Amino acid sequence: MRVLILLAAFLLNFIVPALADDVANAQSVIRAQEDAFRRDDAPAAYSYAAPGIREMFPQADLFMFMVQHSYAPVYRHRSLDFGEARAAGSQIAQRVHIVDDNGEAWEALYTLEQQSDGSLKITGCRLLKAGQAV
Repeated sequence: MRVLILLAAFLLNFIVPALADDVANAQSVIRAQEDAFRRDDAPAAYSYAAPGIREMFPQADLFMFMVQHSYAPVYRHRSLDFGEARAAGSQIAQRVHIVDDNGEAWEALYTLEQQSDGSLKITGCRLLKAGQAV
């Protein structure tokens, strides 16, 4: 029995850091895209979008237009802080707390997926005013 507990503890030491690394990588991707939005760098912002997003918006300027008009709090904001994250397989869901330029609070749920080249790409972002039901 002790051997099983020690083995489980040993394995958890490898699983937890991998999860923490995955979450840190996902947050890095979100921050990098946020930085590209701040600079109005459409090609850079677009580079973090997963293939499914790129199929819907086949050009960087179309993607940027969509973000500017449908995701204004993501595009421009006062603050952005990371909340809870969950990882399952090659997918990560990351909650992000946003305060927009008008001082209104928002909750974004980003989803990211590891690509065949090992990179993480953003597969979606669901945006709700803070306090709204999901």
